Amino acid sequence: MVSDRITAYSPTKMNTPEPQSKSFAAPSMVAGTRLTTWLSVDGEVEELSIPAVMTKARETTPIVCHTMATARRLNVRSLVALDVLELYAFTRPAQFCLPTPGGLAAALNLAPPGDAVDAALILQQSAQALLNELAAVLEHRDRLGAIAMTMAQGGWRWGPAVLAALGIPSDGNGAGALAAWQRLPEREDGAPPPPPSDHAISGEAARDQLAELVGAGAESRPQQFDYAEAAAGAFIPRQEVDMPRLVLAEAGTGVGKTLGYIAPASLWARKNGGTVWLSTYTRNLQRQIDGELDRLYPDPVQKRRNVVVRKGRENYLCLLNYEDATKALATSPGGTIALGLIARWIEHSRDGDMVGGDFPSWLSTMFGSGTIAGLTDRRGECVYSACRHYSKCFIERSRRDSEKAEIVVANHALVMIRAVLESGSGQLPLRYVFDEGHHVFDAADSAFSAHVAGSEGAELRRWLLGNESGPKSRGGGRGRARGMEARIGDLIGDDDGLAIMQNILRCAAALAAPGWLQRVAENDAHGPMEAFLARARHVVLARVDNDRSPYGLEVSVEEPEGELLQAALEAAAAFEALRRPLLELGRHLMARLDNEADDLDTATRLRIEAAARTLKRRADMVQAWRAMLLDLGQETPEQFVDWFSIERFAGRDRDIGMHRHWVDPSQPFAEAVLRQAHGVVITSATLRDNPPDTPDDWTAAEVRTGALHLALPAVRVSLPSPFDYPAATRILVVRDVNRNRPDQVAAAYRQLFLAAGGGGLGLFTAIQRLRAIHERIAAPLDEAGIPLLAQHVDAMDTGTLVDIFRAEENTCLLGTDAVRDGVDVPGRSLRLIVFDRVPWPRPDILHRARKKNFGKGYDDMIARLRLKQAYGRLIRRADDKGVFVMLDGMLPTRLTTAFPDGVEVQRLGLAEAIEQTRMFLKD
Repeated sequence: MVSDRITAYSPTKMNTPEPQSKSFAAPSMVAGTRLTTWLSVDGEVEELSIPAVMTKARETTPIVCHTMATARRLNVRSLVALDVLELYAFTRPAQFCLPTPGGLAAALNLAPPGDAVDAALILQQSAQALLNELAAVLEHRDRLGAIAMTMAQGGWRWGPAVLAALGIPSDGNGAGALAAWQRLPEREDGAPPPPPSDHAISGEAARDQLAELVGAGAESRPQQFDYAEAAAGAFIPRQEVDMPRLVLAEAGTGVGKTLGYIAPASLWARKNGGTVWLSTYTRNLQRQIDGELDRLYPDPVQKRRNVVVRKGRENYLCLLNYEDATKALATSPGGTIALGLIARWIEHSRDGDMVGGDFPSWLSTMFGSGTIAGLTDRRGECVYSACRHYSKCFIERSRRDSEKAEIVVANHALVMIRAVLESGSGQLPLRYVFDEGHHVFDAADSAFSAHVAGSEGAELRRWLLGNESGPKSRGGGRGRARGMEARIGDLIGDDDGLAIMQNILRCAAALAAPGWLQRVAENDAHGPMEAFLARARHVVLARVDNDRSPYGLEVSVEEPEGELLQAALEAAAAFEALRRPLLELGRHLMARLDNEADDLDTATRLRIEAAARTLKRRADMVQAWRAMLLDLGQETPEQFVDWFSIERFAGRDRDIGMHRHWVDPSQPFAEAVLRQAHGVVITSATLRDNPPDTPDDWTAAEVRTGALHLALPAVRVSLPSPFDYPAATRILVVRDVNRNRPDQVAAAYRQLFLAAGGGGLGLFTAIQRLRAIHERIAAPLDEAGIPLLAQHVDAMDTGTLVDIFRAEENTCLLGTDAVRDGVDVPGRSLRLIVFDRVPWPRPDILHRARKKNFGKGYDDMIARLRLKQAYGRLIRRADDKGVFVMLDGMLPTRLTTAFPDGVEVQRLGLAEAIEQTRMFLKD
């Protein structure tokens, strides 16, 4: 039993702020793996066990940093606390802060913590500093007070202290305080921009533009100028239809490819009056590009006019959903605190982006992802100009601004979806740059797939019928429960159109209804779609080796039994019955544009066009479902691979369905995106595979980017990294750790992280193994003063974990694919990467089909590219040093060509690897 220790603490080295408002006093606590530090208001320090600290917390509410993460660390389900992050979000809305004591110290200009006691004191100081800021507020003081009053009435524990700091009586009235939409500016629309000109950008002009961007005193990087010249090849006029100027550019880490492609892209946009879309796979790179564009537009006003960060609609706050949520507080006040903080953010947000923008990601996890998801436009429920907030809408503002911007920073998924939905509209950009080009294949795989799944059917049903849980089942419900009748019923206006819509609503009854998953599991299916899902579930359970596996199950579609085929035919007929009126209503709406051309205002015309496009998209989706079901019992079209699955999470069924993917998704990507464009750059540090027999092979790059499906060959350029990898890195393959023994693997991770003194990134190919290792090494690392973060363990999103890892030099992080691909951590914060085993592709049905299609070297190619990407995280600057350790002694030599030439791959024992790591990273 750990004894509790009590000491007196004198914060001599901390810069305590002078109070400007009435002093706020509350204890604080910082949770460790074994012991929790408790700091009283009198400066008394106690190191407490979990039972002891929970007893104390029930007696006196402490200040913490991130309540949910603290509770997770304490291994308790809930914790009553004063979360200083809530106070920060209220006081400094839309401002970045790491959700740690160190992050608060940096944001508030306090001395960084040296230990847990310092961290506990920072929490108290941060609370007082933030209250002091509120006390000094002069503008809109009453507005802040009204929001705080509303939140206090909803149970906000900071409410009394905030009201006292603002000098607002606690018995005031906060009515209407959350109506933040009233305080947003109206959008003023102008004429659409004309099409761009066709002036070419020469390589020399791109070099000159790059020189201006980097400045006269910048470090000389010849490769960066060569890269800019090569990228300019995509910014010359197209000469033939369907034959874009495609440049495949592999640029090693340190070349400076971001500014390298910004140079010709910005020059083309400015010279031709057009827009270039820069597309990424990860939000982290979006943020990096946005930061680099400060060089091009140092004036914030100019940048706001010329740069738009564009994402899918599901990322942005919907003001109508937010308003509905505030109205719902009258009967269910549980979300008052979250909505109060969102109200503060709304007035200060750059663009209303709640996922990766200036809305703190840690705020989402603190209140639950469902709270945020319910406020965004996730499933096409927008009523466009019929919405009373249309002129203030964040989504519409982003869309309209992107039409006139010079640079749009987007993501691969949005680019691909827009290319399909807006094909032939004249609204698509002519020039693209796809950074993180090695992920184009994966993004296309997701964008162009189809799923006859219960979740998809239930979502379409809800989109058509709205909320079926109450009397307003035909779409009159609130918020995200609006059905089609409520959204577009006013656009129809005649009996024929209304009859078509009623037919759609009747046919929607064939789709999976609320509660479908339980009914299917109990063989009580309602309607054709649920009946098909029940038979699909039966087939999956009958064919798998272990139907009790906690993981997802899948089986191929060959040789379907008679009952499944009959259920598929009945579901296909139901889908066809729904598809036809969906298309018919779309045509009916478009006919209204012609028939009433002289009478319709612009806003109504835009709504009709948007509604018709959406109906067409939904009908196409239903047709894809129908085609999949009709193909059962026959040979699957050779370009596709189909399978049945039961998706499981923690051993519980979460979805059931049939899936169809392209064997080669770069084919629809080339058709939908590349052929419609005039010029495209696809770039990455890891475009090419490096097989042992053909080290300069471009086959992988051309296969995975769609270049092989174009008539005009791509321009190919490869520029090596300027870094001295043999001097800056070590690659160690450990031979004597049994990868199937968690205790041995954990011991290796523990000792390697200790040898490096932190700054270690542990990469895993399975979540279960990650959690098992975390459980074994968290406590000993904590005792050594090395904090350990873990994806899928800590109650924070991946982006926040990476931000903390980047900022805190001796912290270690465990993660999976998302961490391997999205980390950009220069300096000593990342000095060691440890891989648990060779990252072979998962041997599922989809992979089996692709391996057959692309050949026997497909597995090796995937593994090499993953190793190459992971190793590339290690060195981000010329003065970085790092060690790459593979704990799987079965790493084949043929995969080591993923690493740079000249770097020796050493195969040795764990003890020697630990010693080499310690000595190489020694300061």
